[in-house]
Amino acid sequence: MDGRILVTGGTGTIGRRLVPLLEERGAAVRVLTRHARAGAADHRVGDVMTGAGLDTAMTGAEVVVHLAGGAKGDDVAAANVGAAAERAGVRHILTLSVVGAGRMPIGYFRAKEQVETIFAASAVPSTVLRAAQVHQLVLRMAAGMTKLRVAPAPRIRFEPVDAGEVAERLAELASGSPAGLAGEIAGPEVLEAEELLREYAEARGLRRRFVRFGLPGKVGAAYRADANLAGAAARRGRVTWAEFLRTAPELTAEGHVNAPKTRS
Repeated sequence: MDGRILVTGGTGTIGRRLVPLLEERGAAVRVLTRHARAGAADHRVGDVMTGAGLDTAMTGAEVVVHLAGGAKGDDVAAANVGAAAERAGVRHILTLSVVGAGRMPIGYFRAKEQVETIFAASAVPSTVLRAAQVHQLVLRMAAGMTKLRVAPAPRIRFEPVDAGEVAERLAELASGSPAGLAGEIAGPEVLEAEELLREYAEARGLRRRFVRFGLPGKVGAAYRADANLAGAAARRGRVTWAEFLRTAPELTAEGHVNAPKTRS
């Protein structure tokens, strides 16, 4: 792999799995962080929300993998990254979106669709990978929903995917030419929320009763239509939710779960 790759969000759940994969492929990797860090990769301080440090970080970069995101402001970050990439002469921007973007009437999905639109309109050729929710994110959700002995279980289906497998796909795409919308990646199975929560509770030694309920309005209709699920052509991961739970430590590296060691 020739040329330097800049990774925004390179210390996050997927980013820290992606960086070593890129280095194994022979890439010179630079990681953009908001605070100075020491590590194998070259780290530069910058902020995608304000644009501070982006021009310096992108100097000499051929490819930008944009993974940094938050609860809000992803459109601002994408615009800043795209503009800086254009100024720096970057030849390829690769970003991670979500399965269901453009179909789900929920703010998070709409924001991801907006990011896709921003990069598609950029002068720098881009690639977008849509991924299902990674196991770590679903783990955090499951932990929150099973805090009570009677746990809510919405009638929603999920297909959680392994973060390492998403990183593997991103590494492949970073090595290739810009591809526009490069398809979807999702987990190997589709689980009802109740199944997912029940497996989590059993793995953590929790006794819970689950109450199923449907979601109203356009959101409920979209979930009933499986608009949040990947299509038949999606790449499927190998690691199941149950397998992930068997290997997840009591306190995940992301700090999402502090599970009890005794039955409650």
